[in-house]
Amino acid sequence: MFKAVVGHSNDPDSVSAVEEVLQQCASSLAGDIPKAGILFAAIDFEHSLILQQIHQAFPGIQLIGGTTDGEISSVLEFQQDSITLMLFCSDEVEIHAGVGRKVSGNPITATKQAVEQAKAKSTLTPRLCLTHPESLTTSGVAILNGLKLAFGQNVRIFGGLAGDQSRYQNTYQFFQTEVLSDSVPILLFSGTILFSHGVANGWHPIGQRSKVTKVDQNIVYEIDGKPALDFYHHYLALFSPSMEYPLAVFDQNGENFYIRAPIAYNQESGSITFFGDIPDQAIIQISETSYEDILAASKASFMNALDSYPGKEPSSVLFFSCVARRQILGTRAKQEYQNTKLCLTDYLPACGFYSYGEIAPIDRISETQFHNETFVTLILGTR
Repeated sequence: MFKAVVGHSNDPDSVSAVEEVLQQCASSLAGDIPKAGILFAAIDFEHSLILQQIHQAFPGIQLIGGTTDGEISSVLEFQQDSITLMLFCSDEVEIHAGVGRKVSGNPITATKQAVEQAKAKSTLTPRLCLTHPESLTTSGVAILNGLKLAFGQNVRIFGGLAGDQSRYQNTYQFFQTEVLSDSVPILLFSGTILFSHGVANGWHPIGQRSKVTKVDQNIVYEIDGKPALDFYHHYLALFSPSMEYPLAVFDQNGENFYIRAPIAYNQESGSITFFGDIPDQAIIQISETSYEDILAASKASFMNALDSYPGKEPSSVLFFSCVARRQILGTRAKQEYQNTKLCLTDYLPACGFYSYGEIAPIDRISETQFHNETFVTLILGTR
């Protein structure tokens, strides 16, 4: 058995909000005891109080989560300034939490700490990791690389980086009853967990393929031996680099790509700063999209996950979407979840959030990548 339930409240009062969420979850649990959970919350709530209330209601629960830039659930669909909680029950899947602290000091050490803590509690083979790490103090790519190094090849990693409603000042991560910053909380699923995923963004590469020839992590100085700004101006004339025209960065086989969104540029040096690291010598193209293509991608992501689910009936679904998608879509952002809901004939508990970077493999066989401007679907269940 593997069961998931969801609660969601947009009450601005922290006490009232968590009480409403816990009541909704208790009603759906129908007496079952949750092993673990993941909490997504807007930045202005009293997070410590909320965590204490959850642990008082479910002593010993393995809980992670963090702050967001918008929340999604099957209860209230898309919201801002809300909290949503997904709880997991199972008598055959082990779920354990771990956390790495001070990740900006040493991402490899911090991620190893989180993985070892979660693994130490597990008696079954680890299969799946959920994470909701820091986004502002260090590179999301560095965090993901640390997790991949600690886990090896046999654990798939999914999640999204914490947000703070586009203030870009300070994000929080949750581990048990602690409210942290500069940390990497993880939830490790071991045993007979079944899962499938889909990744889509809606952007389409245009123009000639080029090569990144000078880069320092997420700051690109040169493309094809010329200032990066010249590359953008070639396609966009006098328009500045913006999230509407990100880079498509191709993987080693040159077929699949992930997105890197620009966030700033330097006129003097001709450099462009992106929301994630870009490898030296990476093959790239500028890309474009439309509102309809962005919304079609959320549906495609969900359908790809649903069609490839290896079991009969999934138990739940998690969504990780990018803040840039929400900002571009504006009032149409609510359609991302609604598009997925229209594909279902039966109710499926859903939970998710808008993030500062998404984590998932590009396809079923590729290694996990760090994404921008992407919609990730993760479906969970068991035999």
